[in-house]
Amino acid sequence: MWNCTKVESRTILDLIRPYEIRRYDSRIAYAEMEKMSYTYVESNKRSYIDDGTIHISNLDKSSEDISADRYTLSNAMALSVKLGVLEAILEQQIDDLEYITEDLKYGKPLRITQRGVLKKSGELFALRHSINLSTDLLDVPDFYWDREKLEALYQSSCSYFSIAKRTKVLNEKLSHCFALIDLVSSHLSDRHHTRLEWMIIILIMVEVMFEILHAFQDYYVTE
Repeated sequence: MWNCTKVESRTILDLIRPYEIRRYDSRIAYAEMEKMSYTYVESNKRSYIDDGTIHISNLDKSSEDISADRYTLSNAMALSVKLGVLEAILEQQIDDLEYITEDLKYGKPLRITQRGVLKKSGELFALRHSINLSTDLLDVPDFYWDREKLEALYQSSCSYFSIAKRTKVLNEKLSHCFALIDLVSSHLSDRHHTRLEWMIIILIMVEVMFEILHAFQDYYVTE
């Protein structure tokens, strides 16, 4: 939000809060808030971000053009904040998987069930969906397709916030988490199959013992 005090910002947030969809943890959201100073410059160059300050070019520009620049800069900054929230959520997921890694490392019995693995897989898939399908982290929004100058400003702003690099790292970390979950799932499935096989073997042995017992009984009865 531009030109707003803290009180005004909180008032606006309170007004739009009832319309939130799939809200993030408020502690994470507030921790990832981005705040930058800005200044207007008399220049023919396009607006840009440098050294933590937004520079808005207003030379020979209409108020609509300036507002469009501010919207584009806000769009890139909002995307960076959302990416920061997703990064924080993934770090929580990684911390939650730490004990599994320790169990595997020291050969201890796994302290997770197949149901727990399925739940964790769902959480990771939901996060991957948010990163790759529900946001504009991988492509440019349609709004900029026929606005070349704004698209250039948007891409340069995203480059400043390292959106592409951070998204790539995020997906790589997710891939490692999925690899761990797949390994644990395979191990639990193999253990379950082994248990079933032993149960079948024991049942067969019991049946054979009963058959032998019946054979002896029949033999002694006939004698």
